[in-house]
Amino acid sequence: MNVDGVYSIDAPAGKVYAALLDPVILARCMPGCDELVSTGPGEYQMKMKIALAAFSGLFGGKVRITDENPPVSYRMVVEGSGKAGFLKGEGTITLVPGEQATTIQYKGHAQVGGTIAAVGQRLVDTTARMIIRKFFEKLAENVKAA
Repeated sequence: MNVDGVYSIDAPAGKVYAALLDPVILARCMPGCDELVSTGPGEYQMKMKIALAAFSGLFGGKVRITDENPPVSYRMVVEGSGKAGFLKGEGTITLVPGEQATTIQYKGHAQVGGTIAAVGQRLVDTTARMIIRKFFEKLAENVKAA
């Protein structure tokens, strides 16, 4: 599965970049996130609930941030698993500052397996895009409130 897109937030790039690496803000913004804890520089442990069609479950995983170029870009590597399957993916986040807003460009790919994959690629893609949209909406709210 490939994902890519853009989202604009009315804030300076430095503020948006900092929010994208703040585990407290990220936990508030990720749909289904129960816990996101920093375990070292650029590394996080996470627990989240995922619901997809008739399947739902708890997932545990790791997020690693690499190739940081503040406040412009970074690469993210994600691995997670639970009773309903697994997810492995990576992608890049690039911030483009503008006069009034910062545009976030994201691009990545992920592999899913297990019961999650059995529900069908189309449903997985649709759910992933919905989660990404909700994440960025919440991120914009949190950045503006900070």
